[in-house]
This record gives sequence, C-alpha cells and structure tokens, in this order.
Amino acid sequence: MSAPVEELALAGVATVYEGYSRRGLLDEEWISLIPGRKVAGPARTALCGQADNRAVHEAMTQLRPGEVLVLTMPNPEPVALLGDLLATQTRVAGAAGVLVNAAVRDSAELAALELPVWCRWRRARGASKNVRGSVNVPVEIGGTTVNPADLVVLDDDGAVAVAAADVDDVIRSVRERIAKEDRLRERWQAGEFSYDAYGMRAEDEKSP
Repeated sequence: MSAPVEELALAGVATVYEGYSRRGLLDEEWISLIPGRKVAGPARTALCGQADNRAVHEAMTQLRPGEVLVLTMPNPEPVALLGDLLATQTRVAGAAGVLVNAAVRDSAELAALELPVWCRWRRARGASKNVRGSVNVPVEIGGTTVNPADLVVLDDDGAVAVAAADVDDVIRSVRERIAKEDRLRERWQAGEFSYDAYGMRAEDEKSP
C-alpha cells in the first residue's frame, strides 16, 4: 500500500467523504466480514450479469496487488458472487479488499483467509456462470459511479470512492480536516461545549 493510499485508509470513510466535499459515498448498508479493518486501493471493477459471476472469474486474471475488487450486477440481489474458492484467488493475487454489491457465501472461510470483504448480504444461494459481463468498466453503486483505478476506501462505516484525478486534493483536504478535528477534540476535552462554540445556543436563545 503506497503512502497516500495508506493515509486515506487510516483516515477512514467518514473523514474522506467529508474531505471530498461529501462526494463519492457508496450509500448502501454494508456488512464487513472482518470488523475493524480499514483498507484502500485502486478499483478493479466487474459488472456481472444478473445473478451471474462469470465476470468475477475473468477479473481474477487481471487483479493486481493492492487493488480493491469491486463487484456488482445490474440489479443487486442476495446471490453470492464470491465464495471460498474465488476468495482464495483474490487473496493469492494480493488484493487489498473486496466490495460486493450482492451477497457472499462461505463467510467463515472468507474471514479465516484474512481477506477484508464488504458485502450487502450473506446468502448460500449461488450465482450462474453463463453471462460474460464486463471487467474494468464504470459501475454505479449506491449513487456513485466507480471507475477503474478510482481509489476505494472501506471501513466499518461503509465505502467511499475518490476519482483518481482527485486523490492529491482529497489528501490535502483530509489532512486539514484531521488537524481541525484534533483542535476541536482538545477543546471538548477541556470542557467546552460544541453547542456554544458553534453559536447554536446564541441562535436558539434569540428564537421566539
């Protein structure tokens, strides 16, 4: 993991999202199979056929160390696009993590692989392998378009994607935000109230 990528991973989804002017959120309810993990990496995308994971098999041949494998289908449903055998290939490829806008299965085995995986559902229902789908194409997830090589950040709060061209600007913004929050934290620890510091009390007391 490069230094900028690691920096955004450690900053976390919420801070990156705010630092990106509240853009890039993959706004779905995600399940983290290994709670507490924070990862980031360039996206390797696969748009699968409906309830089909043939494209995932193709994506494995192109997956590179440090990438985040991003899997989806036209209409996400609780069908497992990833299980133990595909996850083993993902782990061997050195992926930073996997985001599955569908279901996974073999959850215990995936966790035992120490492969950080985020998914919408956990279901035994398997996918077919009949539709080629598309690899390395833009995919839309949770109201955000994720392009190949966009930086995807994942943690217990969910997922956010930063356009590759915006990463340097977002890093600067994130650093500023962290410094500001550190200063505020010191004030709150000293007993000051945000209700006063943000002027909310004064505004409310003026209200009829």
